[in-house]
Amino acid sequence: MARSPTTADAFAAIAEPRRREILGILAGGIGEAAERDVTWIVEELGWPQPQVSKHLGVLRKVGLVSVVRKGRRRMYSLNGEELRPVYEWVKAYERYWDHQLKRIKDRAEQMERESSLKERSSHSGRT
Repeated sequence: MARSPTTADAFAAIAEPRRREILGILAGGIGEAAERDVTWIVEELGWPQPQVSKHLGVLRKVGLVSVVRKGRRRMYSLNGEELRPVYEWVKAYERYWDHQLKRIKDRAEQMERESSLKERSSHSGRT
């Protein structure tokens, strides 16, 4: 069976954990997204430069990152809007997570109530 190309779309590109890691460092914290050159990315990740460049090429091909030349440097930045299809797809499943979290919370609260009742009954039995 032939492998699907990793450059088909954002879904295929982010299936590779290393690419998600690159996107993560390009995104930075809240309000920290910035242009970064390959040297900075290599130093940040500790990966060989050819590996970083290969993954950046895939991310660029699907539009998740953009690149501009500044002198001799190529500066990469995240195109967060291109992740919208991924976000929209995942968002459809959010209700399942919320439901599971509510079930976990309800179960934990029930166990806490049962534990408190047992503790109270063992203390009242000693007097």
